[in-house]
Amino acid sequence: MEGVIMMGWFIVLLILAAGVWAVSVFFQSEIQAAKDRDPAAKSAVEILLLYPGVHAIIAHRIAHFLWEKGVPFLPRFLSQISRFFTGIEIHPGAQIGRGLFIDHGMGVVIGETPIIGDNVALFQGVTLGGTGKETGKRHPTLGDNIVVGAGAKILGNIEIGPNSYIGANAVVLKSTPSNTTIVGVPGRITRQEGRKIDLLMDHVHVIDPVSQNLRELHQRVVELEQKAGIKTRFPGLSNESEENGEQG
Repeated sequence: MEGVIMMGWFIVLLILAAGVWAVSVFFQSEIQAAKDRDPAAKSAVEILLLYPGVHAIIAHRIAHFLWEKGVPFLPRFLSQISRFFTGIEIHPGAQIGRGLFIDHGMGVVIGETPIIGDNVALFQGVTLGGTGKETGKRHPTLGDNIVVGAGAKILGNIEIGPNSYIGANAVVLKSTPSNTTIVGVPGRITRQEGRKIDLLMDHVHVIDPVSQNLRELHQRVVELEQKAGIKTRFPGLSNESEENGEQG
């Protein structure tokens, strides 16, 4: 009797191991994305078993397949079950490319009609949402190699060009070209001169176009005062601001 029980447990463990192996092969790009972007990731097994972002993507792949086949109710049911366990809400209609990395993930919301390219990273609190009650394509399209910082909101049927970075808590309401950084509320564009930033994951050294414009305006005022022979009230402010800008 004990031998039969042991054999039963062995078969169960074998099936589980085979299942884990099959999932790790099928979702290899997502596991590799987590390894590349998260320094805390130790192994593929850890990522597969303990990362809620990966769990949400696995559930979405299944739900999206059923959604595409026209299966009623079940795709939405699966997405809500995934939301309950992971804190990540992905509508089964969303089109998601390979290598999506959702870091931490709590509070991430992805609506029905967004299109997400390959090698995209989303941080906690990100919303890819619609505006108003229009039907059809009403959510954003994200190109390849995009990083969306924590708490950022991208709303409406707009397009974010490849190799772009959305700063934390930015609110993006208009389409943006490739190779840009978007920060602020509403989102403002800062060029990155074509640098690919998908693997930098740098939330600190983000150029703020508003402060950059203020520094340039102050510099012009200082130059005009010097030409007019007026004593500058804050002669060291411009240089100090420029140094801070270079550091940050």
